[in-house]
Amino acid sequence: MTKTFCIILTILAFAGCSSDPTEQAPTPTDTMYFPPLTGNTWETKSITDLKWNQTAVQPLLDYLELKNSKSFIILINGRIVIEKYFNNHSATTNWYWASAGKTLTSTMTGIAQQENLININNKVSQYIGTGWTSETLAQENLITCKNLLTMTSGLDDSTDDVDPASLIYKAEAGKRWAYHNVYVKLQDVIAKASGQTWQNYFNTKLRDKIGMDGTWVQLGVNSVYTSTSRSMARFGLLMLNKGKWNNNQILNETYFNEATTTSQNINLGYGYLWWLNGKTSYHLPQSQLTFAGSVIPTAPNDMYMALGKNDQKIYVVPSKNMVIIRMGDAADDVNLALSDFDKTLWTKINALYQ
Repeated sequence: MTKTFCIILTILAFAGCSSDPTEQAPTPTDTMYFPPLTGNTWETKSITDLKWNQTAVQPLLDYLELKNSKSFIILINGRIVIEKYFNNHSATTNWYWASAGKTLTSTMTGIAQQENLININNKVSQYIGTGWTSETLAQENLITCKNLLTMTSGLDDSTDDVDPASLIYKAEAGKRWAYHNVYVKLQDVIAKASGQTWQNYFNTKLRDKIGMDGTWVQLGVNSVYTSTSRSMARFGLLMLNKGKWNNNQILNETYFNEATTTSQNINLGYGYLWWLNGKTSYHLPQSQLTFAGSVIPTAPNDMYMALGKNDQKIYVVPSKNMVIIRMGDAADDVNLALSDFDKTLWTKINALYQ
C-alpha cells in the first residue's frame, strides 16, 4: 500500500521557504469547545462572527467538489465553521483514513508508554520476539519502537509487505529515513504489551474517550481506520488541544510535543508519524532526495498534518486554533504526484481571512 501513497501533493513544484501566509489573520479568542461524547450536538461559529470573507466560501466549496471531495470541515476552537458534504456522502457515512490513521497509531503508542506498558526507546523484538525481520539478530535488535515512529528502521522500503521475508536490511536503524508500512508493527507491540487486541485497546483508551465512531478494517498488510468525518474532526481537536479532551489528559503533553516536532535529522518535516509544515527541508515517500522549503508553502508554518492516500487530510493549526478535515477520492487521479491540490486549497482557505 505504501507505493500508492502520494500523500504530499505539489511538493516538487513548490519547493522553497515561504512566510506564513496567515500570520496577519486574527486568532480567535473563544474558549475551547468539546462536543458531547454522544449525540449529534456540536456548537457552531458563523463566518460573520469570525469576520471572515463570505464571498470566499463558495469558491472554496466549488474547488473541493471539483477535486472529488466527499467531506470538508473547518473547526475554530472546536466549533464548526464550515461543514460540507459532496457526491452523495453524508455526516453518517464512514470513509477510510488511509495513512492519516498513522497518527492514531502514534497516539496509541504514546498512551501505552504513559501507562508503562512500553518504552519507545526499547527494541521492537523485546515486545514481539525476534525473527520479525530477515535481518541478523544484531541488526534487528537495533530497531527500536522509536525507529518505527520516525520511519528510520533502516528496512528496505521497496516492498509494501511486512512479513519477515520482506523486511530486509537496507541501512542501520536510525541512519536512513524511508516511508514504510513497517510502522504497523507498533500495533502488534501494543497488543502484546497490553494483553488486549489492538482494536479493544484503541477503543477503550482513545476512541470512546473522545466520542469517536469507526472501526479498524484489514486491507492487505494495513489495518486501516474508517469513520465519519466528524470523528476525524474529534481526533484533530484532541491534537489541537495537546492531547487533552475537555479536562481529561488522554495523551500526555510531553509525548504530544515530541510527536509534533522534528523527530530525526534526516527528514525535518516528520515527527512521530505526523507530517510537519514550515521546516527548512523535507523528504517525500519513496525518495531519498532532500527538498528545500516547507511541505505546503501556502499553509501556516506551525501546521502539523495527518495525510493519507487519495487526499485524506487532517490539518491542525495551533496559531489559528484551527482543525481542517478533508475526506474523499484523489483530488487528481491523473497525476497524483504532481497535483497542486494542497497548495491551491490553502490559497482558497487563506482567502477566507482577506
